[in-house]
Amino acid sequence: MESTSSTTTISATTTGNTSTLENSITDTVVQYVVLRRDLIDTWPLGSVVTQGCHAAVAAIWSHKDDAVTLEYCSPTNLDSMHKVTLEVKGEAQILNLAEKLKAGGIAHKLWIEQPENIPTCLATKPYPKSMVSSFFKKLKLCK
Repeated sequence: MESTSSTTTISATTTGNTSTLENSITDTVVQYVVLRRDLIDTWPLGSVVTQGCHAAVAAIWSHKDDAVTLEYCSPTNLDSMHKVTLEVKGEAQILNLAEKLKAGGIAHKLWIEQPENIPTCLATKPYPKSMVSSFFKKLKLCK
């Protein structure tokens, strides 16, 4: 079976006094999903996984017309999606991360479980990894 990878090319142009610098980077497109460790430790595993699924689908659907999301979900990339699933300690940390992403202009969905009104997880829309990885570098992989 042949493996393909969802990548995007980013071109940046900087104009100085007399010259133009162009830089192209081929980068893996990734969706980040962040779960709460306190819920992983106290809720049934299936319930926590379901929360992550809700957030991931909502983030993609909310940005279904975005060029990177369209590429990520294209028929040629559908079998090679990249997700990174991370964890934070609890509610305060997930809310703090959501605020940092909002301030950084990173589109995401903070999933609030209803009717309990509990922020359970969040997911970004798909992004080139280099554009968003710095927001997640201090978080642990979810194990």
